[in-house]
Amino acid sequence: MSNKIIKGTMMLTGAAFLSKFLGMIYVIPFNEIVGYQGMALYYYAYNPYTILISISTIGIPLAVSKIVSRYNSLGYYNTGIRVFKASLMLMVATGFIAFLVLYFGSEWFAARFIDEDMKGNSTADVAKVMRMVSFALLVIPGMSVFRGFFQGNEMMHPTAISQVVEQIVRVVFVLVSAFVIISVYNGSITLAVSYATFAALIGALASCMVLFRYWRQIKPQLDYQRQVQKKKLDISMKSLSVELLSYAGPFVLVGIAIPLYQAVDSFTFNTAMVVGGYKEIAELALATINMNGHKLISIPITIATGLSLTIVPALTSSFTNNDWPKLNKEINQALQIVLLLVIPSIVGLSALAPEAYGALFGMENLSITGNLLAWYAPVALLFALYTVTAAILQGVNEQRFALVSLAAGFLIKLICNSVFIHMIGAKGSIFATSLAVIVAVSLNLIKIYRSIEFNFIQTLKRTLFMVIFSGVMLLVIVLLKFGLHFVLPFDTSRIAAAVMLGIGVILGAAVYLYLTYKSTLLDFVLGDTNILSRFRRKSHAD
Repeated sequence: MSNKIIKGTMMLTGAAFLSKFLGMIYVIPFNEIVGYQGMALYYYAYNPYTILISISTIGIPLAVSKIVSRYNSLGYYNTGIRVFKASLMLMVATGFIAFLVLYFGSEWFAARFIDEDMKGNSTADVAKVMRMVSFALLVIPGMSVFRGFFQGNEMMHPTAISQVVEQIVRVVFVLVSAFVIISVYNGSITLAVSYATFAALIGALASCMVLFRYWRQIKPQLDYQRQVQKKKLDISMKSLSVELLSYAGPFVLVGIAIPLYQAVDSFTFNTAMVVGGYKEIAELALATINMNGHKLISIPITIATGLSLTIVPALTSSFTNNDWPKLNKEINQALQIVLLLVIPSIVGLSALAPEAYGALFGMENLSITGNLLAWYAPVALLFALYTVTAAILQGVNEQRFALVSLAAGFLIKLICNSVFIHMIGAKGSIFATSLAVIVAVSLNLIKIYRSIEFNFIQTLKRTLFMVIFSGVMLLVIVLLKFGLHFVLPFDTSRIAAAVMLGIGVILGAAVYLYLTYKSTLLDFVLGDTNILSRFRRKSHAD
């Protein structure tokens, strides 16, 4: 692999992580400005928007990148341009259709999201915010095609820089507009959230300016490549479109999995909470689970998503060459890395859930919010495993099965959500999601086993050690909280909660890292290339 590709991949990974981090961290001050009612309102608008936008921003750019790279490597530069133009026209059209659906369907969506018997946001509030965010659908789909085209030409920095610029501009606009409207002009929460969602368009326009600058730089080179092209390829636009959609499909399925589960909550959560007698805390619980809580668990999910995108080429190569031992080793390592990182993360977050939520989002209603976060944290592992198993299915040419597992999980969430909420309140939504993703992951694993006769024994054995070490870490955190409770009022003071959170995270991570290091589990999972194994060899040599 060339240094150019390695540097480009590192740049994309870094940009994606920075964007995710900014997308998580801005929620803390934004929550302070608009409160849980504003966060719930923000979620109502963003969930259908995310589903509509995921189709273009996840599937099509990667597909364009893959096809353009393929035809460029064969010397068919003109075909790559045809793919780009066709994709751009497709995304502009679908973006416009999605805009119409969300803008003119906002009142229909709002009426199904809001139960008029509960306190909080009205259907008019939700419809207004949806109409504001819908304008971004006119720009982002087309913009995403440019990113894919640059990547297909092995130019990763336009995508990376545009992603970071988009997120920075969006976050700044969200926070400044919300602060000015609420604190300076004493405006309504609805108006503040409306402008906050409109920030998606502002960020997209800033990204377009960056991409357009790079397009002007690369265009003379593209024109020259087409002029000197000696090979000709007679392929119909229909065939190119079929190829594009076949590549995009699996990425779209993985990308919309989480928004689909959240969409079930959007349509059923509030009504079920009202019927179950929980209308007083309906929007508080919804914002805790699907906005603030989901932002916190998104970090381990991001790790799994990044891993899934990097393992597909290696798995595909091993599968194509019928190198079954290497394929089994790569799949085992991919699963084990996710488990190694995510299991302690969710155990630690569950143990420190009240402190984490209180420190970041406020101590109000902590008995409800902290409890919900503690139950929701383990869902991160399920989402991470779904992401990685879906990527493995793509690597072994079984990507179509991802539709089966996704549909099965979605149906279970749809059937169980209201029933579980009626029975046990807001936690019922979390249990319904957990059951749905467990089924989807199990189906994926069964398909992987049947497709290549994959052996899970090694992964299961090492997972047992991870669970044991995480259990020891949990015990240490519990004892720490018990001891510090006499000197730190972390159940009532936000500053004390932040101190407790920091100490707990550092000590818990140190315990887990020490146990995995001393047991050589890190060496077995990460291989000889990890930093700690190098340190071990150096200390032995000394």
